[in-house]
Amino acid sequence: MAMAITANAAELTAKESAIVDIGAWTARGEQDKLGAAFKAGFDAGLTLNEAKELVGQLYAYCGFPRALNAAGTLMKVWNEGNGELGTGNGKWYEGCTASMPRGSLGERALPVGTANQTKLCGGPVKGALFDFHPQLDEYLKTHLFGDIFARDVLDWRTREIVTIAALAARPETAPQMKAHIAIGKVNGVTDAQAKAIVRRVQVAATSAALPSDWSPIPVGEPNTAYAKYFIGNSYLHKLTLDQVPAFGVAFEPGCRNNWHIHHAKTGGGQMLIVTAGEGFYQEWGKPARRLKKGDTVNIPANVKHWHGAAPDSWFQHIALEVPGTEQSNEWCEPVDDAAYAEATK
Repeated sequence: MAMAITANAAELTAKESAIVDIGAWTARGEQDKLGAAFKAGFDAGLTLNEAKELVGQLYAYCGFPRALNAAGTLMKVWNEGNGELGTGNGKWYEGCTASMPRGSLGERALPVGTANQTKLCGGPVKGALFDFHPQLDEYLKTHLFGDIFARDVLDWRTREIVTIAALAARPETAPQMKAHIAIGKVNGVTDAQAKAIVRRVQVAATSAALPSDWSPIPVGEPNTAYAKYFIGNSYLHKLTLDQVPAFGVAFEPGCRNNWHIHHAKTGGGQMLIVTAGEGFYQEWGKPARRLKKGDTVNIPANVKHWHGAAPDSWFQHIALEVPGTEQSNEWCEPVDDAAYAEATK
């Protein structure tokens, strides 16, 4: 499936976007996508030694097995490229080699790491967990912050970008992701950039969870602008704003929009063309209609209705806005769990 992952230039550069992808695909262990991310990074100016630093750091967040697999993919991509031209953005470069950390492998590692951790986090790090398990606290200070974060090929902002991405790629590490977003902000990651990192990883994870032939329309980006009108997660892909505006809308299983009305004095309304999965459409006072790929729905203006995914299936449709006069949309009450269960049984 074509990927619709974009980021405003003010949020993430092409090189930073590749670094986000490297973190996410290393964490998820998907080597084909990781290889493509390394290539995109090299084409955007990432050096081999910077890529090595990223993989070396990620072992602390993803474990040795995934980091070793990532190192193997990196070696394969680099050897196949052989330093020749990439896909259009110039040559691939080996770059500078990291100097040995000041506190590495010696008794200076603890004070150096403690100082680095304090500076990174904006203050001393304390907590009941570290009091309970001081061994992990010592490992963090001496090895992660005293060795890895003391290396000088990557700055701390870049290290936090790849760390946030890796932690965002796995739901069980959400608490650590939030902590590193806060650390990233101390080190130059803006709110917009943090949101762009997480959004990019979420869209990639959603697309990866679906078959490659699931739909001819990209999944799109998280539909954050209209999230308050949906139960569950939806994704939006702009097809065109010319002549008849058209959008691809994808719904995760169980996701549905609120009851709503497309008002118009003349004309107006909406047309849905189902492109993938199974879902439902319901007008106020009528039974719900089950939808599958190839179905179409003609929604008259001024009719209250909702549509969304089946409980056990992703769902996607193209939404076409029918031209009319004095048009407006009115969002109404949510389709609560009881009403949804009754409509979709």
